[in-house]
This record gives sequence, C-alpha cells and structure tokens, in this order.
Amino acid sequence: MSDGKLEKMEKDFSPQVDNLLPETKELTENGKLNEAIEKLLAVEKQARNAADQASTGRILVQIVKLCHDVKDWKLLNEQIVLLSKKHGQLKAATTKMIQEAMSYLDSTPDMETKLELIDTLRTVTDGKIYVEVERARITRLLAKIREEEGKTTEAADILQELQVETFGSMDKREKVDFILEQMRLCLAKHDYIRTQIISKKINTKFFQDKENEDLKLRFYDLMIQHALHEEQYLNVHKYYKQIYDSESIQQDDSKWKQALQNAILFVILAPFDNEQSDLVHRILEDTQLAQIPEYQALAKCFVTFELMRWSEMEDKYKDVLSQSFVFDKSTEEGQKRISEFHRRVIEHNIRVVAMHYTRVSTARLSQLLGLDEKDTEESLSKLVVSKTIFARIDRSAGIVNFQTKKDANQTLNDWSSDINSLLNLIEKTCHLISKEEMVHSIAKVK
Repeated sequence: MSDGKLEKMEKDFSPQVDNLLPETKELTENGKLNEAIEKLLAVEKQARNAADQASTGRILVQIVKLCHDVKDWKLLNEQIVLLSKKHGQLKAATTKMIQEAMSYLDSTPDMETKLELIDTLRTVTDGKIYVEVERARITRLLAKIREEEGKTTEAADILQELQVETFGSMDKREKVDFILEQMRLCLAKHDYIRTQIISKKINTKFFQDKENEDLKLRFYDLMIQHALHEEQYLNVHKYYKQIYDSESIQQDDSKWKQALQNAILFVILAPFDNEQSDLVHRILEDTQLAQIPEYQALAKCFVTFELMRWSEMEDKYKDVLSQSFVFDKSTEEGQKRISEFHRRVIEHNIRVVAMHYTRVSTARLSQLLGLDEKDTEESLSKLVVSKTIFARIDRSAGIVNFQTKKDANQTLNDWSSDINSLLNLIEKTCHLISKEEMVHSIAKVK
C-alpha cells in the first residue's frame, strides 16, 4: 500500500480482468473510450482495495494503453495523474503504469506533446522511492532535449537535481553512466568545481572489471579535460596512464602510443617534486617506450644530471613538440605549455648546478642557464620558495651560495660522526697489523 506496509491479497480479480481487457479494447475500437475507462476504473477500485497487485497493474496499463491507441495524449496525461493519486494505490501497479507510459515517449507526434508527457511522468514520480530509477531516466531524457535545444546550463541543472548515488534500486553501471553524464554537462557549462565534486562520487575500483572499460575511458577523458583547465599536469599524466593501461587501448598500437606520448609530455610539464620524479622513473621502466624513441630520449633528459640548452632542445625535439596538441602554437593553451616546458628545463638546469656547485657567480649561472640575470634570479627564487633547492644570493658580491648553513648541533654531529669513522678505521688497521705480525712470527718459528 502507499503507506509502505505490505498487505495480503484478499481476493484474486484475475478472471474478471481477463474478461474485461478484450471487452474494453473492443469498446475503444468502437469509439467508446470513456465507457471502457469507467468499466476499468470500477474493477480497479475493487482490485486495489483487495490488494491484488497483479490485476491492478494490468488495469492501469490497459487504461494508458487505450488512451495511447486512440492518440488522446491529453487524456493519457490526466489518467496517469489521476491513477497515481488514488487512495492506497499499489506501488507495483503504479510502477507498471509509469513504465508503460515511458515506452510511448518515442511515439509522440511532436516535441510539445513529448515534453507534456515527460512533465506528467516527472510530476507523478517525484518523491516516490519505488520509481526513482524511472524518474532518473525520464530526467536524463529531458536534459538531453534541453541540450539539443542549446540550453546546456538548464540541462545540467535538471540532471543535477538527482542524487543517483543514493538510489538503491539502480544498477551500479547505470549509476556511473548517469554520473558521467552529469560531469559532462558540468564541463559543458564550465562548472569545474562541481565537476570535481561529482567525480568523487565514483569509486575507481569499479573500473577494474573489464566490462566497465568503456565507462573508465569516458571518466578519465572527462577528468583530463578538468585537469587541463586547472593546469594540474601531474593529474593529467596519471589519467593518461590509466587510459594507457586499459586492455582495449593496449590492443590498438596507435591508441596506446598516443596515450603514452601524452603521459610523458604531461609528467615533464609537472613541477618537480618527489612524486613527479618517481613517476618519470617509473614510466621510463616501461618496455614499450622503446617503440617511441624520441619521447624516451626526452624523458631521460629530465632524469640525467646534465645541463640542457633550450635552443638545442627546441631543435632536437621540434617534431615531437609540433606534432602534439599539448604544444600547439595556434592555441593560447599550447603557447602557455611551451613556456611552461621552457621553465621546467630551466628548473632542471638549476638543480643540476646546485648539485655540482657550492658557490657560483650570478654571471656564470646566467651563462649556464642561457638567461639574463633578472630571469635567473626570478627562476632561482621560485625554486627556493618551493623548497626544491637551498640557495642564498649575495647581490652586492654577485654570488649564489647553494651550501646549507649548518647549526651548532649539526656541526657537532658531523664532527662526532667523522671521529667515529676515523677511530673505527684506526682500530681496523691495528687489528690487521696484529694479524700480519702473528702470521710472520709463526712463519719464523717453522
């Protein structure tokens, strides 16, 4: 019943319904639709009060079917609302009626009629848990119509009304598909914050099953769009790596090469830290990387502690940079990423200098980096602020000091460690001398 309690069926109206359905169909064919509906409603009331779910459901379906057969869409909408509001209407019967009405959406004569039927179905399903899946499907259809009309924002707002992750009766795959559609519409209306929030509703473990791989690729494609807008290049790398690891992608040479190439380009675009360094080393261990040698060589440049000349990098990897959408000079984003790539090369060079020098003049450092002193100081300052390296600039003397200043405790600890190492070495030496003396004394006795 409508109050949520299950009631035992008091009487079976199946025989009456079996006789009534052909009779009402014949009346409708003779133009007596209202008379047919009245007969059906009389039996419907008795079946409903007797808690006969099967018979009530058949009658409700017959009523909407008869209205559809005569193409009386207005009466169909009225009957759907009327039947759903009947006192103590059975849930199973209402569900069958709504499912039957949903099947008529594709056969509506025009868009106006279709929207009226959608609106009616959304009204009668509002707040009813037992038809939440049907409501979700109708709402998605309405969002699709609004999007086709060019009302993307309205379509996104309509779809976001539903929290499908809480729908217990909806299949998990359909839930994920629904959430992906919400994400796509949020990206279409440039609502990147909400896209990020919605993406958290999907547990990525769901994508481990092979049959869900199509949804996995859609999910990571949407996440790449979001991360590119937010300039989260390390996340873009991770998403491309997930796509690359997919079985269907591995079976297509062009697709896995494209995914791996993009993964490499974005990991070297990401700011240096322990995670970024680890990901670069990991991707270099991939055996398939040998099939794209230009990208392999490019990645190796960032793990080799040698200086890179920007002019030489541009000439050597000109084809790599020009072929990819990542560094497309015709777009503002592409030009921005080229500048970012140049910055990563400079930062790598500064780390190399910091590793090999304790002190260096700013003039010499500028020469090594291929920059003027102002840009050198700015790049160096950014790395110091991010705590990637330690450095102190003496502007008056024109000296950069990379040596970390030690406090008294650290100096004493280093001295103590050195003394311990020295004493251990002396002790070992004395032991070896004693051993040699004993060997020689035994030899003399013999």
